[in-house]
Amino acid sequence: MAAGQEAATKAIPEEPGGARQRSVRVVLLALMVAMLLAMLDNMIIGTAMPTIVGELGGLEHLSWVVTAYTLATAASTPIWGKLGDMYGRKGVFLTAIVIFLIGSALSGMAQDMGQLIGFRAVQGLGAGGLMVGVMAIIGDLIPPRERGRYQGMMAGVMALAMIGGPLVGGTITDHWGWRWSFYINLPLGAVALAMLTVVLHLPKRDRSAGKVRIDYLGAALLTVGITSIVLVTTWGGTEYAWGSAVIMELIAIGVASLVGFLFVETKAADPIIPLHIFRSRNFTLMSVIGFFVGFVMFGAVLFLPLFQQSVQGASATNSGLLLLPMLLSMMLVSLIAGRITTDTGKYKIFPIIGGGLMVAGLFLLAQMDTGTSRLTSGLYMAVLGAGMGFLMQITMLVAQNSVELKDMGVASSATTLFRTLGSSFGVAIMGALFTGRVQDEMAARGGSAATQQSAQLDAASLAKLPEQVREAYQMAVSSGTHAAFLLGAAVAVIGFAAAFFVKEVPLKGAGPTKSGDAGAGADSGTGAGVKVVEAV
Repeated sequence: MAAGQEAATKAIPEEPGGARQRSVRVVLLALMVAMLLAMLDNMIIGTAMPTIVGELGGLEHLSWVVTAYTLATAASTPIWGKLGDMYGRKGVFLTAIVIFLIGSALSGMAQDMGQLIGFRAVQGLGAGGLMVGVMAIIGDLIPPRERGRYQGMMAGVMALAMIGGPLVGGTITDHWGWRWSFYINLPLGAVALAMLTVVLHLPKRDRSAGKVRIDYLGAALLTVGITSIVLVTTWGGTEYAWGSAVIMELIAIGVASLVGFLFVETKAADPIIPLHIFRSRNFTLMSVIGFFVGFVMFGAVLFLPLFQQSVQGASATNSGLLLLPMLLSMMLVSLIAGRITTDTGKYKIFPIIGGGLMVAGLFLLAQMDTGTSRLTSGLYMAVLGAGMGFLMQITMLVAQNSVELKDMGVASSATTLFRTLGSSFGVAIMGALFTGRVQDEMAARGGSAATQQSAQLDAASLAKLPEQVREAYQMAVSSGTHAAFLLGAAVAVIGFAAAFFVKEVPLKGAGPTKSGDAGAGADSGTGAGVKVVEAV
């Protein structure tokens, strides 16, 4: 520990408070750009996909453009976290950015669908290290007590990606061509690389011979297990029936691989995910809560625009803007919760309030029907957004506070992985329920011909349908979203219950100074490179 303190002290030179504060803000700005790269990519590509298929063909392989990226991201996430713990986060993080940019450039140059899918996998491989790197580096720089100060910034980046992604993707595709949906990452990534190379200084890891052993078998088993789970949730009910041989085989492979992974991790000298971190009650609970936040959040982002376009008559662009009540509420609440956490060091109440609001928001959204106004649905979304705002960053903060500094990377990657897997399950299960309900309702109201026309229709296409079919489709979508959000509310109850068992463990790091000086208060977060080591 003394060596770690000495390294941290050397890594962060003594500077006047204002200069140090500005330095950390520059680092955070670069980290937020990298975070934006990871979150924005799929949002932009979604709107460009019709144009891509029109030029490259390969419609039957369309889903793999997204699946390849998602698989590579999920499978590589825990490995990036472990590599950062072993070899130092700066070099590993910069490597992840470079791989992401190489994948982006290659994807933009793809000449057929097969090349695009392969290059998207390369891009996803780099993306797996971006989110983990951001969270782990923030964990190194800023002690948990001060980290809440920056929650609003991270929530703002998330909101910007969700709202701006479809708008930017449509604009780029219409005016510059779909290839620039990938090329746009290059200047942003170059800025982040340059800034981080110059201003980011972190303690170097001990790489003495014999002390670092890569757990290849554990990494392979975990990769196979995660890949199988994601494929099950991606293909189940769409490409293959849930009871088909392919899905059953994938489930068997996934379970066997994960059981084998757990066994290997108990024997490995330097495991990919040290199982001892799950001995912390808070860390385990934050992983569970993070899973359900991912389950609910991505399901809501998928079905709310569909409801707004099909039932409320919004355009594709407006449906993105109509998510503002949820996203602004999430950002504002996250900022307030972060400030209170920094000032008081208390946080247990936030997962409880957040879990309750999330359940309430989903239940309210489940009550929407063809007569629900945009104002009413906006209020319901604001309730859900407030719940997620209390949970989004608090889960990561408490998880990181529950482990030692040497495990910061694996803790960040494990928490991110659980949220990613939650989103995969949420989209798959809520999507299957939604689709089944829509098809049943259409068959009952409009017959088989209407069912064939009931693929996701936008407002313009919907207006061209006969009135009877249009009304049937609107009722069917309303019924489908009711079922999906009711399921989301039921699942969110588990996360709400888990929040009551969180233990109020003091956050590491000092709070604001007694003088109340704004500059000093901010600076107490920026000197964290030393404080976080000392606290651990």
